[in-house]
Amino acid sequence: MDNEAAPNLPLPDAFIHFLNENGLDPSIYTMSDLTPRYVRLKPGCEAYLEEIEAEIECKLGKVAWLPNFYSLPPHIQIANSKAYQEGKIYGIDAASGAAVLALNISLGDHVLDLCAAPGAKLCMILDLLGSSGSVTGVDVARHRLAACRTMLQKYSLGDHCRLFVADGTTFSLFPIRVHSDSKSCECGLEGKLDVYKEWTSRRPWKERKREAKARASVASQLASRIHDPELIFYGRNSGVVGLSKSELYQTLHCSEVLHCGYDKVLVDAECTHDGSIKHIQKFEQWGWKTLQHRVLNAERTDDLTVLQLQLLTNGFRLLKVGGSLVYSTCSLTVAQNEDVVEQFLSKNASAELLEIDAAEIWPCKSGRVPNTLRFDPMTSQTSDIGLCTKDTPGNSNAWSITTK
Repeated sequence: MDNEAAPNLPLPDAFIHFLNENGLDPSIYTMSDLTPRYVRLKPGCEAYLEEIEAEIECKLGKVAWLPNFYSLPPHIQIANSKAYQEGKIYGIDAASGAAVLALNISLGDHVLDLCAAPGAKLCMILDLLGSSGSVTGVDVARHRLAACRTMLQKYSLGDHCRLFVADGTTFSLFPIRVHSDSKSCECGLEGKLDVYKEWTSRRPWKERKREAKARASVASQLASRIHDPELIFYGRNSGVVGLSKSELYQTLHCSEVLHCGYDKVLVDAECTHDGSIKHIQKFEQWGWKTLQHRVLNAERTDDLTVLQLQLLTNGFRLLKVGGSLVYSTCSLTVAQNEDVVEQFLSKNASAELLEIDAAEIWPCKSGRVPNTLRFDPMTSQTSDIGLCTKDTPGNSNAWSITTK
């Protein structure tokens, strides 16, 4: 489709050309008023459904292919509703829900969310695990991860979760179960110094002062990347309570990772976000020159694909034998999706791209690579456009990879 085929679209020629190069229909960016919003009903809150509908004055449409998901018209606001404020429902796009579902989470799994912010998928993972297993959330942006922490507390989902501000390309800490087998954990707290006590948001003044001083030191060094993971939250049953710092931050040999790594890993990688319709429409206010810099700039895209491959590679390194990894992005480009996965597979003979069994009933299309799927407004009625396969779920594009 050329620019003349869609004269009424408020998109610049450069972006139309970008879409043409990627085989995309520009009209998808005009469908925000037709694409529903989605909420996930917290398990156990089914009895409140009629009450929620009465409050927001809207009938929620059950999403048949996605458990606990409901659709509602895009103009309906839920932020001021009692159900939202009490944590009975939270907003998450159906494509994101599919990415989490592709992980095929089982009770007792230890899950790593390597790019956890802003936190909706993290909450869904914890919902699926219930009172079992653990979730480790990692993000390089402290303020965004702090927002994740707020979500966990709001929805009372953080009991089995720990959050680290860290660089996802180098993060190397393993599930708490590694430590639970050690003698130091079996001894209890008696005789142990400097152990983690139950987490609280009300920290002593001296601790807050030390943290402020540490942040100032980092800022003065103009550090562009975080090298040492910073634990900013841990639930009572996340396995952290009672550990010393040396126990928490110990690393394993490669042979130990095969048996003690994570059962499931989600890599929802940083990208250009051109797959998010609402994000692209914001450039009408921000200015289309900003779009040129953030989305169409070839140098930035090249840097992102390098980062995406590094995130995927590190996530796979932390996976135990037989575990599953889902890679996802919010980009439409082949370069940030299929190309990244193909590069990864060419360098990792022990990885295998699998079919997602649940996807048989999903409203999505196949990607360029076998066992990959794409979500879009026309096909899927989702506000993000995605591509996913069995071991890599994400916001818009995802692939699933498993160890042999």
